[in-house]
Amino acid sequence: MSSTRSTSSTRWIESLSPWPADGFGLERMRALLAALGDPQERYPAIHVVGTNGKSTTTRMTEELLLDAGLSVGAYLSPHVRGWSERIRIGGAEADFEAAVAAVRPAAEALGATQFESLTAAALHAFAEEGVDVAVVEAGLGGRYDATNVLCSRVVVLTNVAFDHMDVLGETREEIASEKLAVVRPGCTVVTGDEEWRGLAEENGAASVVAAGYSNLALAVAAAEAFLGRPVDPHAAEHVELAGRLERRGEHPLELWDGAHNLAALGYLLPRLPEREYVLVCSILRDKRPALMVEALSVLGGTFVATQSSAARCLPAPELAKLADAHFERVEALADPHVARRRALDLAGRDGAVLVTGSLYLLTELSGPDDQP
Repeated sequence: MSSTRSTSSTRWIESLSPWPADGFGLERMRALLAALGDPQERYPAIHVVGTNGKSTTTRMTEELLLDAGLSVGAYLSPHVRGWSERIRIGGAEADFEAAVAAVRPAAEALGATQFESLTAAALHAFAEEGVDVAVVEAGLGGRYDATNVLCSRVVVLTNVAFDHMDVLGETREEIASEKLAVVRPGCTVVTGDEEWRGLAEENGAASVVAAGYSNLALAVAAAEAFLGRPVDPHAAEHVELAGRLERRGEHPLELWDGAHNLAALGYLLPRLPEREYVLVCSILRDKRPALMVEALSVLGGTFVATQSSAARCLPAPELAKLADAHFERVEALADPHVARRRALDLAGRDGAVLVTGSLYLLTELSGPDDQP
């Protein structure tokens, strides 16, 4: 494929809206896959849903199945450093541009969204490669998510917390119901605890495994449920994802974590090294930013508010206003690169900086201007 065509494929994906203008549903996604020959029917799948930890659980499950000798496709979202992180085959990133180019004509003809096009590209690439299994991370919820088209033998529910409540519901029970709507009759459901056993069984699960809350425990249970035999957990211990407790520098200590809701902060805070942090934050408007800012205030007295280009992002001045009640020093700098450099200056060589609040922020900072 020529470099011009490759570039145009990526630019085309970037030009698409991630949100359906006509509401959520699966009709267009099913039509797109039908136009591609229904590639999702050519392999079994492990479907990973939940509020937090999906990408890490997906990658760990992928590694465990690779170690067991299978050919594995994996689909993750969102990305941090580049679009190619999203589609993996055989333990490595697939040719992203080729995967997108293969589905573009059909996607354009149907007016597919960005996520629908990406999902179709992954599922088609897996079929072309002849994978033994696909491990697929859901995007938003489950019932109307573009990934809810799979022949799933195993469904993993990582956890359930308050997120995307405008779409998924106001209670944890309503949110869990949307996520577990992906269960296929006869499949195995792996959950963090017993709380959702009844709901999983109501949706047709033949068996439910309560594996515990850790990503590794969930991945091991998922791989073993798929294979029907034990796996070696050590095969997944090396898995590290960009933007998840990622150490970016030592002097000052600089950590990046894409914690984007209260539940994710609850996981992150006790795992941080004990330091006084200068915070660089961008938070989406629908993620209860006031509560997130309050939770982050235990880490230090300096808060640098910034903003990503995501449509739902809270503008830096509004975020700064929320932080005023909880931090001694608050600055608003809309440009993420400028905000990060300012935080590094404020921290000094012996200080510490935490960049958090949104994976969209980390994606933008991973561009060519991310060096101090």
